[in-house]
Amino acid sequence: MEYMARDDSSGGSALVAFLCGIVVAAMLTLAGAWLFRAAIWGPPRIDTSRPTVVREIRQLARLETVVFGMDKIVSGGWDSRYLPKALAGDRLLLMVYGEVTAGIDLSHVEASSITIDKRTIRIQLPGAEVFATRVDNEKTRVYSRETGLFSHVDPNLESDVRKEAERQVRQAAMDAGVLRLATDNARLTMSAFLQGLGFEHAEVR
Repeated sequence: MEYMARDDSSGGSALVAFLCGIVVAAMLTLAGAWLFRAAIWGPPRIDTSRPTVVREIRQLARLETVVFGMDKIVSGGWDSRYLPKALAGDRLLLMVYGEVTAGIDLSHVEASSITIDKRTIRIQLPGAEVFATRVDNEKTRVYSRETGLFSHVDPNLESDVRKEAERQVRQAAMDAGVLRLATDNARLTMSAFLQGLGFEHAEVR
């Protein structure tokens, strides 16, 4: 008795072709529906009304646009007017790393500062401000401490010098134009943000 091998490849190919036909038909149907909707209703609407734009901007709250960092040597303490330093006085020298964070508080944006003309928007930003000044404790160390033989160590001296360091770091950042840089960066950030909302032209002042 002879056995003949059966070839089912034609049936399998037909099944694959049938399934591919279903997928292609589904894709064509979806594409046709999308084109029909676009032809009838036009592109999706983007809400660029003033109340919506004001709400979207205010939700950004405090927009931090620059962090100014610097190393600084800060000293503090006291000396005696009559005795040499070896006998009286308490002096501290700190190697400080400080940071100043600045930006724009967008929660203060007023509707009156925004003008919208179709796909063009003009906005007047609030003034830049310093949000925080801090001394990084991990990068700050006591460089030297000298206490006179007849003097007691002042337990508050280091904290006082750190406060003075914060003040000096803040002033150095202001002198370097940190607020101007924060404003420039905020304008660039807001222009990109407003274009992302659907505006073609954004004038940020």
